[in-house]
Order: sequence, then C-alpha cells, then structure tokens
Amino acid sequence: MAVDLTQISQVSTEPGELPATMAAWVIREDRLGEPSDAFQLEEIEVPEPGAFEVIVRVMAAGVNFNNVWAALGTPVSVFGYGDHPQYGHHIGGSDASGIVWKVGEGVTRWKPGDEVVVHCNQASYEDPEVHGLDPMAAPSQKIWGYETTWGSFAQFTKVQAQQLLPKPAALAWEEAASYGLTYFTAYRMLMDRAKIQAGDRVLIWGAAGGLGVFATQLVKAAGGESVGVVSSDEKGELVMKLGAKGYINRAEFDGMMRKGGETPAEEKERFAVTRAFAKRVKEILGESPDIVFEHVGKATFPTSVFTVKPFGKVVICGATSGYNLDFDVRYLWMRQKEILGSHFANAWECTLANKLIDDGLIRPVLWRTMGFDQVAEAHQLMHENKHAGKISVLVGATEEGQGRTGEGPGAIHAEVGA
Repeated sequence: MAVDLTQISQVSTEPGELPATMAAWVIREDRLGEPSDAFQLEEIEVPEPGAFEVIVRVMAAGVNFNNVWAALGTPVSVFGYGDHPQYGHHIGGSDASGIVWKVGEGVTRWKPGDEVVVHCNQASYEDPEVHGLDPMAAPSQKIWGYETTWGSFAQFTKVQAQQLLPKPAALAWEEAASYGLTYFTAYRMLMDRAKIQAGDRVLIWGAAGGLGVFATQLVKAAGGESVGVVSSDEKGELVMKLGAKGYINRAEFDGMMRKGGETPAEEKERFAVTRAFAKRVKEILGESPDIVFEHVGKATFPTSVFTVKPFGKVVICGATSGYNLDFDVRYLWMRQKEILGSHFANAWECTLANKLIDDGLIRPVLWRTMGFDQVAEAHQLMHENKHAGKISVLVGATEEGQGRTGEGPGAIHAEVGA
C-alpha cells in the first residue's frame, strides 16, 4: 500500500490510544545495499508497548552512520540478532524527540502527552549488571534503532521507559533529536571514564565532528582546557567558538598519520612529525595533555599514546580509520599511561548530560533539517560523505522551529566535520 506523505504529521488518535498502522522507512534483508535502495517507505502495524515499555510519537529523528551500515548489511547484518528475527524488518533511527503516546504495564514515571528525548541504550531489566554494575556491561545491551528494530524513522517508535529524558524546553523538535548518540557518548568518555577534573588539559581529535563539538564544550564546562585537531581553519574557528583554547589544522602534520606497514625509515620520519605535533600541543596548552579524546584509531593512536603526559589517559570510543592499532607500547608502560575504552552511556549519564543541555551549558550543533520523505536520501548523503554535519529529519513536526516551550540559546547551526 502506498504511503501518503502528506499525512505523516497527522495522527488519527489522541494520546493514550494507538492507530492500527503507521508510515515507516523499512530495511529488509532481501534488499540490502545502497541506502537509497535499502530504505523504502512501508505501512507497518504500530507495536503495542510491553511491560516497562513506551510508545512515542516521533516528532523528529536524528541521522547517524549506524543505519548506513544497517542498509549496507556491513560490517555485520543487523538481521541475525536483537529482535530482528522476531519481526523480520528493520526500522532504523537511534536519535529521536517526541511525545509519549501510550505506556505499558509498570510505567509510572511517564504519561501520555509528555515531551521527551530518547537515548539509545537498551538492556534487559533481568540482567544483574543493570542493577548494580552498569547497564553497559549487561550481556543484553544493545543500541536501539540499530541492533534493534522500531527505531525513530517512523511515526511511532517503541522504547524502554528508562530510555526517556525530558525534552529541553528551549529546543525545537529537530534540535532535540540531533544530539543524543554523539553527545552522550562524549559525556561518558570524559566525565565517567576519563574522570576529567577542573584544570585538566585535553587533546580532542576531530574536534569539529559529531563527537568533538560536544567534547570541546564539555571540557570547558568541566573547567578544563582543550586543543582541537580539525581539517580546516574554518572548522578551527568553530571549535574556538565552542570553547577550545586553540586548534591545530591536521594538514600541517599529515606525516604523523599511521598507515600500517611502514618501513623503519618511514616510521622514523613519521615519528619525527609526531614529535613536532606533540610539541605544538604542549605550546598551546602549556603542558602535555592529561587526556586524549580518541575515536580515529589506527591513524592517530600512536600519536595519542606518545602525546599524552605521563600517567595521562587516552579514552577511545571508536576507530574510524581502522581498529587494528599498532603503536610503540614502551611509551605506555614506561610512562605509566592508561588506555580506556568507552561505549555510549547509561541512563544516569544521559540524564546528567541532558540536564546540561536544558541549562544551556551545552548546545547541539545541527547542520541540516530534512523532510520525512528524505530519510533514504539523508543516509545516501552520509554514505557518500556528502553531508557536512548532523542531519535531523522532521516526522510529526511540519516545519523547523516547532516544539520550543521555553527561553534559551537553542542549537548552533553550522557545517561540521572532523
């Protein structure tokens, strides 16, 4: 059945009651490939909430690279795990803002009509790690809208009640949908894993990218100082606006990037550039960094380990240039440095981070807002690296700027990139 896109912003029921069907952008296993082909509009039955679950009417959704992977079926197809075998389809989207529409049994904190932001960590309430260690350690831990279906590229989405956060009043729907996955990841990395303290100095790779724009603001909010590595002087100006003490255009030090398989002569040359880079970082910060904020991996990790001060910390959440790391470990053990892994955030960390947004201390950085009819196009842009920052998609909202109920600075609108 064809989906009437002119009716996407309209819902036939009042909060508390669900319609029978909804429009959704669906990926199926038999059409994995280019996002422009894999994502297709379908009319899908609206799921009912189970115990401790909530159905949210999606007003806006955020676009992340994880659902480019879901469309391509690489590096691993989503269809072999999570709840995909049960439902047979994938609705992506790991960021959302919206309105609570129906609550399941046992939900007491939220009610129909509440305006919310959704964080993307799910775990089983039966796992003991959830109740004493950390939900991120639970064997059932999954990223909603990627490792599970019922994501945000639909009129309604199904989430666990613990995923809900109050929507910041000063943000429009599209702004509130733009920050969760990257911001909450950066928050855990710095606040809980690296345990940043006032006065700490931080080196941030990709400081104008999706993670870096939040890391830069968080360092400033924590009373630290940062230097950001960026790909252009224009992006350097953005990170200065966000609170960095200085920036380095990585083009000046391209020779420090580790490609793998360097000959001894090539490695000696690379290391000389690394030393020059570390010297520049120290000149800007006054001392070598206490913390290095890593997510690039193979190309930068040897430089990160070398540059961080003795007893300093390298905290890493990803490896966009490759995950097989090759570095001189002598600079790790002899100078007693630490490497810390980090992955997304738990509900408490998300709550604390979201409060900083609500208080206006941290601001989302949004590049473009697109219509619901452009979900496949948005992911194709991302796949082809033709985007220039965070993309939000209007779903229930009919235009940008809707949903603000309070005063505040709102999002920064800018082109961003590592």
